[in-house]
Amino acid sequence: MAKIVVINGTPSLVSRINAVIEYAEASLRQRGFEVERINVAELPAEDLIHTKFESESIVKANGLVAEADAVIVVSPVYKASYTGVLKTFLDLVPQKGLAGKIVLPLFMGGSLAHLLSIDYALKPVLSVLGARHILSGVYAVDSQAVRNDQGEVELVEELKLRLNEVLEELAEETNHKVARKVQAKQL
Repeated sequence: MAKIVVINGTPSLVSRINAVIEYAEASLRQRGFEVERINVAELPAEDLIHTKFESESIVKANGLVAEADAVIVVSPVYKASYTGVLKTFLDLVPQKGLAGKIVLPLFMGGSLAHLLSIDYALKPVLSVLGARHILSGVYAVDSQAVRNDQGEVELVEELKLRLNEVLEELAEETNHKVARKVQAKQL
């Protein structure tokens, strides 16, 4: 079974972007993928800030990344870039920790003004970590994730359609990658 890990870079576990993560995870599980999540905000702050590569929590999180066939990197956009908490974790991923991985960025910001934050802020870091197969991703705006009267976050249909497209692409690419690995082992 193909494995996908979600790196959740939001500092708030009640953020609206969590509805995007839950939507993506449910969609991928329905397609038969094993999905794990790393909530970076739940990792020990001291380990992140002091770059404790040997920390049990960091080793475990990096192990999930290493075992994954694909990685989804999620972040709200603050000050025209992804969050600092996400950067502290990415700094702890081994130098070529994303080599051979299919990577899907999912960002959410207050307006379209920071639409290019995926391309100009995140993709260079992913490339340094060895990622060569980075999908276009989705940049959503806050108004596309609306809290209803019960306090639950609902995604607007336009955002769901965009997510469905990239999740289908991620599923197809990941399945192709896994099939190639299986064929290579049989040779």
